[in-house]
Amino acid sequence: MIGPSDPASSCYDDAMRTIIDLPPAQLDALDAWCRREGISRAEAIRRAVAATVGQQTTAARAAAFGLWRGRRRPDGLAYQRRIRREWR
Repeated sequence: MIGPSDPASSCYDDAMRTIIDLPPAQLDALDAWCRREGISRAEAIRRAVAATVGQQTTAARAAAFGLWRGRRRPDGLAYQRRIRREWR
């Protein structure tokens, strides 16, 4: 049986097909890029999505880095006691 651990399994086995509408100028630019790169439209869009998601993830990490800098280190036991008082 072919599955995720099987070498014959493709990374696109769980892929989703979709239809998108592009204005003519974007479609022309996409086709020109595909010709230069020697790739299909589908591969170009996969790469663009991967790059966009990667940039967003990197930006989110950068925004969160150092978020607690300058704050007093919380006392875990005091926090636990304060929260548990709500249960009474």
